Amino acid sequence: MPEQPVYLPISRKEMKELGEDQLDVIVVTGDAYVDHPSFGAALIGRVLWDHGFTVGIIPQPDWRRADDFKRLGEPRLFFGVTAGNVDSMVNAFTPNLKRRSSDVYSPGGEIRRPDRATLVYADRLHSIFPRKPIVLGGIEASLRRFAHYDYWSDSVRRSILADAPADLLIFGMGELAVVEVASRLNNGEKIDEIRDVKGTVFRISVKEWKSSRHEEYTVIPSFDEVSSDKRKYAEAFRLHYMEQDPFRGRAVVQPHPKTVIVQNPPARPLKTEELDRIYELPYSRREHPLYRKPVPALESVRFSITSHRGCFGSCSFCALTHHQGRIVQSRSIESILKEARRLVEMPGFRGVIQDVGGPTADMYGMVCALWERGGCGRICTPECDNIEISHRRYLELLRRLKEIPGVRHVFVSSGIRHDLVVRDEKYGDLFLEELCREHISGHLKIAPEHVSKSVTRCMRKPPVEVLDAFMKRFQHSVSRSGMEEYVVPYLMSGHPGCTVRDMIELAEYLRDHHMRVEQVQDFTPTPMTVSTAMYHTGLDPFTMEPVHIPRGREKRIQRALLQYWLPENRKLVREGLISAGRADLIGDGPRCLIPSNP
Repeated sequence: MPEQPVYLPISRKEMKELGEDQLDVIVVTGDAYVDHPSFGAALIGRVLWDHGFTVGIIPQPDWRRADDFKRLGEPRLFFGVTAGNVDSMVNAFTPNLKRRSSDVYSPGGEIRRPDRATLVYADRLHSIFPRKPIVLGGIEASLRRFAHYDYWSDSVRRSILADAPADLLIFGMGELAVVEVASRLNNGEKIDEIRDVKGTVFRISVKEWKSSRHEEYTVIPSFDEVSSDKRKYAEAFRLHYMEQDPFRGRAVVQPHPKTVIVQNPPARPLKTEELDRIYELPYSRREHPLYRKPVPALESVRFSITSHRGCFGSCSFCALTHHQGRIVQSRSIESILKEARRLVEMPGFRGVIQDVGGPTADMYGMVCALWERGGCGRICTPECDNIEISHRRYLELLRRLKEIPGVRHVFVSSGIRHDLVVRDEKYGDLFLEELCREHISGHLKIAPEHVSKSVTRCMRKPPVEVLDAFMKRFQHSVSRSGMEEYVVPYLMSGHPGCTVRDMIELAEYLRDHHMRVEQVQDFTPTPMTVSTAMYHTGLDPFTMEPVHIPRGREKRIQRALLQYWLPENRKLVREGLISAGRADLIGDGPRCLIPSNP
């Protein structure tokens, strides 16, 4: 097994220094090369290297120059292609479809990534190396694996595997699948023979599909159907959503005009020891020395620790169900402590661990007895009685991290579920008190998203009564700690199911609780979320009931209502209040949102 290098090679010179004439795998990515486990290309490269494969990275190639794609030569096994840590279109545009002026995943924030980067990179590689297998991965490919609504073109696009000249797509986190694919290619199998790896998507011809048996598959409406019939789109979404279970899920098939897309069931969750090993690999946690400017996205995570994966929140606007999955996979406390001790020894560490968490920080260590066989077939939610809601292990982890010599502060920056704190009768208050006293720097981030009952139902978020119960506990914890601390609520406007009257209800809640939000989330339809299916179809895909969809000027009014106190928003707020029959909130009284004078 080749020894892990300080950095994975990104040039022929570095290959030569490692004694390598040809690499087994070359990963092309839209991100700068940052050797940190929060960056997918680095993590997958390290995992492959740990399994005996040599790996190089081509970060942010200039897609207009063939030489950039040739810089490491031709890999022995395959090219891996990823747009990077985020969907390239989400990264390039604001929710209002204005092009962003910087890219936090590039050195100095420079724009180096093309739109639809996965397609662009795959096209260029195929034209230069036409016989070499190409494997797609990363969140852009993962969430575009079926026909999907594309907000940026306002159309339904084909599966990315139907458009890209690639041989295989790996969805989800990808470690198990990519190692199996590399091993089987290394053993002499051809890429088009690899059709049974969990966590992968492949293509077959229309002719082969028509001549095969279909009983073992869940066949969803075709591209032609979902692109022309919104009810069919909603039906297709529901069908493939319900099969995203690593133990109970069936293979899902979606016919396209010239090919047929087949998704195998998701890869199984990683065991604790497997997750530990991945995060204990020798990441330098730095940008590659090639870069003369820092990569902004690294600064907030350089000294952070991933404690777990997965989230059973099932929020409608989040794609985690289709990517990391609902099953929480936690690392061992000893492994996390080991990583923290490594941080203490690293140059630049000043005693502060920036974050310890995952998609939802306080889900660490939470389990459901049914997860071992794939759950119960229902959609996981924090209200489910089968899930053991307890902050005991997370409390133990935070306490032990604080005891490490050289660690001054351990922060929780990734946000917590306020409803889990309320549900945990045994440890919830103790956790909140210690969190306020030790692990936040004045502000606690939570994400209630809304207060209207109909909207939170659409979002699959807890009702406002849970938020009120949490706020009482928070105030009690703050008074006991003697510190001045505040809740920072993440709230969203423009979500499917939300009306102007709902936003007025939220504005009144903010007024009554003396809250003012600085960051406003305007709903953005992103591929493969429940909310995006609602936005495109106007239907709840699980009930087929109509859902109100705010668009255009109404969407702007809703956003303004979230910050009704800003003078620049008064015109839109006034329009919204009058249209909703709430002119009583215009005036100079204590309960008014805006003054009478414009």
